[in-house]
Amino acid sequence: MSLKHTIKFILNHPLNRHQRGKAVMRFLRWQIRSRLNSYPSIYPYGEKSKIIVKQGLTGATGNLYAGLHEFADMSFLLHFLRPTDLFVDIGANIGSYTILGASERRAETISIEPIPQTFKILQENIVLNNVSEHVTCLNIGMGSKKGILKFTKYLDTVNHVASSNEKDTIDVHVDRFDELIDLNKTALVKMDVEGYETEVIKGMDKALSNTNFKALIIELNGSGRRYGYNENAIHEKLLTFNFLPYSYQPFYRTLTKLESYGKENTIYIKDYDFVAQRVHSATSFNIHGKSI
Repeated sequence: MSLKHTIKFILNHPLNRHQRGKAVMRFLRWQIRSRLNSYPSIYPYGEKSKIIVKQGLTGATGNLYAGLHEFADMSFLLHFLRPTDLFVDIGANIGSYTILGASERRAETISIEPIPQTFKILQENIVLNNVSEHVTCLNIGMGSKKGILKFTKYLDTVNHVASSNEKDTIDVHVDRFDELIDLNKTALVKMDVEGYETEVIKGMDKALSNTNFKALIIELNGSGRRYGYNENAIHEKLLTFNFLPYSYQPFYRTLTKLESYGKENTIYIKDYDFVAQRVHSATSFNIHGKSI
């Protein structure tokens, strides 16, 4: 992310709009500290959690600058999850969503990250937050069938299944969701696989049919074009399983139905009444001095 886009993100983030000076100071302090000391630092994350931050980890620094990097989706997770739920984090990266689910809400969590060096930081964040008993970490990829795929390895949050002309790749074992996950316990899935969503969804027919699976946070930003996929087909398939797209307004705890998916993450919900009651009755959480 360029400096211009980073500053724009910081100034316009919902948790920073009324304290932009403090937000900019967090950004400046981190820029100075990371240049003077290249070692990882530990920062407060949620009410109970902490996160490892170091130069180059854009997912982690986004949380440092703004509290919750992906505000609406992370807030939805915090309002929806309960300790009896199973949350599956596909494309966990360093564990921003995993930590919120396991540490802040004590939900049973399966955290899936294919890139070994990123997986190592994910494990360190889990140990740091003392939630190993709540989290199962899997250093694998997800797809439509078991096998081995090549992944990029030096692209931080945008590592992905490699195209034929990409170099600096690693071989990663891949599994199917329906064969790996306890389908009767899954309540929420977050999927961020940089364009490979079509193949992951192909391996989830049984899960999508299960009545306990209530919500899916999925990134459909056009990245599927690198593999020749039309992401509208994912939207149409989710509709056939009665998952409808919504946006979430955390301060009001309201869900607004959308005509289609957004440019970034979209929350697909099955059983609106159940989910709406869940988020409305959830206990509040505090981030950067704001109660949400």
